[in-house]
Amino acid sequence: MKRIFSLIFCALFVCTALAGCSNTANSALSASSTAVSSQPSTSSESNAVDSSCQAAESKAPITGDSILDGTYAIDVSSSSSMFHVLECQLTVADGQMTAVMTMSGTGYLYIYPGTGEEAANASQDTYIPFEETSDGLHTFTFPVQALDSELNCAAFSKNKEQWYDRTLVFSSSSLPAEAFAQPQGTSCESLNLADGSYTVEVSLSGGSGRSSVDSPAMLTIKNGLYTVQLDWSSPNYDYMLVGGERYELSDQEGNSSFIIPVLWFDSEIPVVADTIAMSVPHEIEYTLIFDSATIQPAV
Repeated sequence: MKRIFSLIFCALFVCTALAGCSNTANSALSASSTAVSSQPSTSSESNAVDSSCQAAESKAPITGDSILDGTYAIDVSSSSSMFHVLECQLTVADGQMTAVMTMSGTGYLYIYPGTGEEAANASQDTYIPFEETSDGLHTFTFPVQALDSELNCAAFSKNKEQWYDRTLVFSSSSLPAEAFAQPQGTSCESLNLADGSYTVEVSLSGGSGRSSVDSPAMLTIKNGLYTVQLDWSSPNYDYMLVGGERYELSDQEGNSSFIIPVLWFDSEIPVVADTIAMSVPHEIEYTLIFDSATIQPAV
């Protein structure tokens, strides 16, 4: 009987010890989680990537001195789907650019033009607070150093009370052609070409580098309007954006082909081509350069 009581006592002692270890581990894990939440976040929210932000590959940044003073609707992409911009107005004045972003939600109290770590160490008077519209939407006015360039933007969460790192890209391709300051290159008017059919060498940059366009391309001038037939090396593009306007396929068979305007020659023209080669349609930003020295009458 004494032996049975001894075995029972030993079993109870082991269970008590194990329970104490478990409680200690849980307390340590809880303390660790609390410590992390006070730092600029790298959590799943900050890593919810919006792939559209990756569209500005290999493009030269465009600064405010290349854009005429005025206010323009502009597309902006974010590195996080949790920081979604419904619409954006870009204002250019004396070479300086600011963007008023209308947000899809009301979960952020401030933004900051930098990283979350920089924001946490900055004085509060440098934070950008939200402004509420008559519709109850929140807007932030953000300084834009350059278009087609990844810009750091920290966002302070109202609920989490911490900073999240975001990356924003403001797309020059969504601006109208008349927004760009001249000279952007060689103007169409300065060439003084008669109406007719020509060929012109064209170069493409941007995207992943796997796509190309046929060169020379067919150039048509009619009533002073310059258009080019742009033939891609892929059949997977379903529309293009040029100067803020959308252009549909000109031919439904074979590789993708579009008739688009030539805004100018001898300098980069920002364009967007939407590809359906991925699991979801994806807008890719490119630049085109048409070489005016290579213009020849079509044979």
